Amino acid sequence: IEFRDVSKQYPNGVIGLNHVTLNIEQGEFVAIIGLSGAGKSTMIRTINRMIDITGGQLVVDGVDVMTLRGKALRRFRRKIGMIFQSFNLVTRATVIKNVLTSMVPDMDFFSGLFGIFTKKQKLSALEALDKVGILEKAYTRCDQLSGGQQQRLCIARALAVEPDVLLMDEPTSALDPISTSKIEELATNLKEQYTIIIVTHNMQQALRISDKTAFFLLGELIEYDDTQTLFYQPKEKRTEDYITGRFG
Repeated sequence: IEFRDVSKQYPNGVIGLNHVTLNIEQGEFVAIIGLSGAGKSTMIRTINRMIDITGGQLVVDGVDVMTLRGKALRRFRRKIGMIFQSFNLVTRATVIKNVLTSMVPDMDFFSGLFGIFTKKQKLSALEALDKVGILEKAYTRCDQLSGGQQQRLCIARALAVEPDVLLMDEPTSALDPISTSKIEELATNLKEQYTIIIVTHNMQQALRISDKTAFFLLGELIEYDDTQTLFYQPKEKRTEDYITGRFG
């Protein structure tokens, strides 16, 4: 994932990203930290083109994402899983049905409309639930799950379509400490198979689980380095001030 002098200016004039240059290699686990409004969520949403950039070039797996249209863009987005702070689940449906909904965009109209899934699709859904440790909940209604289990379900839903990249936007901010710890453990296990980018306000979380960390301030990438180096030997004074709590 290559950000080449990438900028994003919203229609109201707000700068979301300000000339960001950043490379994320395949298989890396990267944390994005910074104050509210720093551009963290904007940054990860440009990767799957939920948000379009307004300057520079964003290249994912050798493809300039702004050149993609129609089916090519939809195929591209299928390779990037997204996990949000809010769960966005069909709470009255079973766990496995929620996972299967991720496959509907790839189905023909009739099968998608009536929820006619193949044996292979159902097995993929069960495998995804097994990866996140809630296979035994497959036929339980979502509204009977704890918050931590619901977030595991969201991760399973993203994994079921076999993505290459996982984007996590504050995935544990609504969870209790025990559930947060379990999600962190799961994310750490998944980094052996996926490129993962996580937005977090929790600096200790970034320190615990990520390989590299990027610090943003007002849309600008201030510093990007190995996580241990950035936290214990920051090169920029603004990074040091943020980490030590001297501003914000």
